[in-house]
Amino acid sequence: MKDSRQTRRRFLQYLTALPAGIWALGKSGSVASEPQGSAASSSSGARVIVATRASAAENAGKVNGAEAAKLLNDSIVAATGKADARSAWKSLFSPSDVVGIKVNCLAGRGLSSHPELATAIVEGLSAAGLSKDKIIVWDRTEHDLASAGFSATGLNGAKVLATDSQGVGYETNIEFSGEVGSCFSRILSRMCTAIINVPVLKDHDLAGVTLGMKNFYGAIHNPNKYHDNNCDPYVADLCAHPFIAKKLRLVVCDGLKAQYHGGPAPRAEYSWPAGCLIVGTDPVAVDRIGYEIIEQKRKEAGMQSLKEIGREPKYLRTAAKNGLGMFDMERIKRVAIS
Repeated sequence: MKDSRQTRRRFLQYLTALPAGIWALGKSGSVASEPQGSAASSSSGARVIVATRASAAENAGKVNGAEAAKLLNDSIVAATGKADARSAWKSLFSPSDVVGIKVNCLAGRGLSSHPELATAIVEGLSAAGLSKDKIIVWDRTEHDLASAGFSATGLNGAKVLATDSQGVGYETNIEFSGEVGSCFSRILSRMCTAIINVPVLKDHDLAGVTLGMKNFYGAIHNPNKYHDNNCDPYVADLCAHPFIAKKLRLVVCDGLKAQYHGGPAPRAEYSWPAGCLIVGTDPVAVDRIGYEIIEQKRKEAGMQSLKEIGREPKYLRTAAKNGLGMFDMERIKRVAIS
C-alpha cells in the first residue's frame, strides 16, 4: 500500500502541472487550439450540449440514422460555435490524426452505443478531411462489437477493431495512475492519436452511473479490480493517465436509448427513449450532466437519489478535484438544442 500511495502522490503532482484542456492534445504533444465557442473546460467553466429530438430516439430497437446524424452535427456546431458541421469537425480533428471511436458494447443490442451514431461520427470526420482508413471504431472484444451490431468488415470504410482482435492485445507492461495499475489496450496506447468517447447514458449498480469516464474501463485488462467505493478514486485515476488525458478530444454520450436503474445490464422496465446526445470536450462536465439527467428520471419515477441509496458517483468529484474537468453545476453551461 505504501508504494501505491507514493505512486498516487507522484501522479497527482504531475496533474497539477497540466494546463486546462489537456485532453485536447494532439499527436505532436502540444496543446491543440481550442475552437471558438468550444465546449472545453477552462478556468471560467465548461460548456455541454444536450441535444434532444424524438425522431432520433430508438424505436422498436432501431434508430433513424439520418436523424441521429442531424442531431450529432447540430450538437458539434453548437459545441464549437462554428458555422457548419464540416468546420466544427475540422476545429477538433486534423487529417493527420488517427481517431479512435471508443464505443460501449457490453450490453449487446439491448443498451450499447448505436452503430448509426458511430457511422454519423465517421462521416463527420470524413467530411472534415480525415481518411476513413485512419478511423477506428473499437471496444474490448470482437464478440461485444458484433453483438451490438458492429460488423467486423468495417463501418462505412472505417475500421472496426477489438482489443482481442488478432495482432492487437494489451500492453505487456503495467501502467500506474494513482491507485490504478493496468495494462492498456494497444488500440489506445499505440494506434490512436485522438479519441472520441461514445458511452451510453445509463445507471450502474456499483458506480452509480456508467457514462464517459467509466467507459475507459473497457480499455484496460483488469477493470474488475476497480469497483470498490463506487469506483472512487479509480475512474478518476484511470482517466488521468496520459493515454486517455492527452488523447481525448470529444465525448458524445449516446442517450438515444437510456436507462435510469438496474444497469449496467439492460432492463426494459427502467429504459426510456430519451432521444438525446450529451456532447462536450470536458469529460467531467459531460458526465455530470448525464448524472443529473439520470437523477431527474429517477425522481420522476418516484425513486430515491443515487446518493440516498449509496451509489453516488463520487469519482466525478475526485476527477474535478484532480483537474480533469468541471463538476460544479454553477460552472457548467448546459445548452439545450432540439
